[in-house]
Amino acid sequence: MCFLCEAKHSAWSGRRAFLLAAAGAAATAATTPLRAQVEVGPSSGLRNLVPADEIEGAATQEYTKLLAEARAKGALAPQGNPQLQRLRGIAARLVPQTAQWNDRSRQWRWEINLIGSKQINAFCMPGGKIAFYTAILEQLQLTDDEAAMIMGHEMAHALREHARARIAKSQGTGTILSLGAQLLGLGQLGDLAASVGTQLLTLRFSREDETDADLVGLELAARGGYNPQAAVSLWEKMAQAGGGGNGPAFLSTHPSGPERIQQLQANVPKVQGLYLRARS
Repeated sequence: MCFLCEAKHSAWSGRRAFLLAAAGAAATAATTPLRAQVEVGPSSGLRNLVPADEIEGAATQEYTKLLAEARAKGALAPQGNPQLQRLRGIAARLVPQTAQWNDRSRQWRWEINLIGSKQINAFCMPGGKIAFYTAILEQLQLTDDEAAMIMGHEMAHALREHARARIAKSQGTGTILSLGAQLLGLGQLGDLAASVGTQLLTLRFSREDETDADLVGLELAARGGYNPQAAVSLWEKMAQAGGGGNGPAFLSTHPSGPERIQQLQANVPKVQGLYLRARS
C-alpha cells in the first residue's frame, strides 16, 4: 500500500494527540490496583549484563532507519491515516499500564507507526518502538480488542526485556560487540539498515518468553479496557491463517497451537475484573 507524505506540522499534531490521550489514560491507570493478576516470574537476571540504555539506544537507531526506508518507498502511513490513528488510540490506553512491569518504561519515548506491507506482522523494540504492518489488520480483520492483544504482547516482550536477556546469553560477560546486529538476530556484522526489518521479524524468543508476553500482554490490554476474550479469538484467527502451510511471518516467531489458546483461556478469568473496572 502506498501513502502520501504529509507536512511536518501534521506529524507534530498526531504525536501531540497521542501524548494527550496517553496522559488522560494515565489518570485512570492511577486508580487501577497495582498487583499483577497473571502469574509470571521475575525477568531474567541475565539482562543485567547488558546496559539497558545501550540496547534501547540501538533499537531507536534501527527503528529510525526502518521508518526512513518505509517512507522512501511510500509505505509509511501519514499521520492522518485512520488505521494509524486507531492504533495510536489503543497505545494511548496501554502505555499508562506498563510501569508496574518495568519502571524504565516511564522514561521511554513510546512511538507507534504503521507500514504498508503484505506481511502479517507487528513488533515492539526495546524502548517502546512499535510498528504494525497493514496486512495484520486487514487480512485478519482484527477488532480493536484483538489488535490490543497483539500490541500488548509485543509491548510485553520489551517490558520483560527478552531481547536484552537474549543478548546477554550470547555475549556471556556482557562485552557488547555489534549490539545492533545481536539485537536483530544477525550472526555477524552487516548492513543493518538494509536488513533491519527482516532480521527483527525473525528474532526468536524462547517458549518461556512467549508465555511471559502472552500473559503480561493479556493483563496490559485488560487494564486498558480491552476484552480479554479477544486473546483467544486472535490466536484462533492466527491458527486459521497458518493452516495452509504458508503462514504469516508473525507465526514464524510466535507459533500458534492449542496449548497456547488453552493457557490464555485459563487466564482470562484472572483479568476479567480489571477489564470490567476499566470499562466502568
